[in-house]
Amino acid sequence: MDNIKGNKYYINKILLDLDFLIKHTKDICKNEFRKNELLLDSIMFRFIQISEHIKKLTPDFRNKYANIPWKDIIGLRNRIVHEYGNVDLNIIYDTVKVDIYEIEKLFKSID
Repeated sequence: MDNIKGNKYYINKILLDLDFLIKHTKDICKNEFRKNELLLDSIMFRFIQISEHIKKLTPDFRNKYANIPWKDIIGLRNRIVHEYGNVDLNIIYDTVKVDIYEIEKLFKSID
């Protein structure tokens, strides 16, 4: 049995990660967000995962959905990975409280 991991597979993984992020941050205030190390680590991990899945999408697929800010998402991952101790938590908080909903909408619109 072949284990084919194509664009649809990676989009589904991204949607699962986005759902996790939304589910676990929707009712959290900024103060609680900053104090919850376990949640922060989980959030950072999910952003890294999303970016890794994006990198596995075909170039044609990414070009077809040019309205998705691929480079911005990958850029966030790079900042998390390469500057982990210096990540601006205000940016991460704003991303999970505001931007993530638009990103999820864009990914759910993929046919």
